[in-house]
Amino acid sequence: MWGLLSCFAPPTVAAVQVGESAPPVALPLLAAASPGELTLESLRGKVVYLDFWASWCGPCRVSFPQLEQLRQELGPRGFEVLAVNVDEFEQDALRFLDELAVTYPVVRDGAGATPATYGILGMPTGYLIDRAGIVRLVHQGYRKSDGAALRAEIIELLAEPGQ
Repeated sequence: MWGLLSCFAPPTVAAVQVGESAPPVALPLLAAASPGELTLESLRGKVVYLDFWASWCGPCRVSFPQLEQLRQELGPRGFEVLAVNVDEFEQDALRFLDELAVTYPVVRDGAGATPATYGILGMPTGYLIDRAGIVRLVHQGYRKSDGAALRAEIIELLAEPGQ
């Protein structure tokens, strides 16, 4: 939707599709006080919105406040956002987060390996992943009006029996 990202090589495998297991993610926390990484596997059992974003992405400025609101509202029911920053320079991501602070975890993949694995073509791209680690929705781009539909999808997944 937003065009090819010149900083990433074309995916060597097809983009991750609805119904497939989400590929592993294990990345360093952005600007963590102590070194460490976060894995998607560590969030198994929760409904996760895996959000690929960049500081130069205009629609990301729209999505961040809405994702934060969704996480605040639905987090106690088992929802989590995991944001993957793809900026080449960490400082660019930190400036963005100074303006649009969030409480959900943000990891960094400046080399672009994870976006290549997922077959990301534009920013932002999100994957709604169920409690069992299966991709249930792929969402490219972001408009203010997307928040209500995304909320409904999350609530539907949260209501599914434990897996």
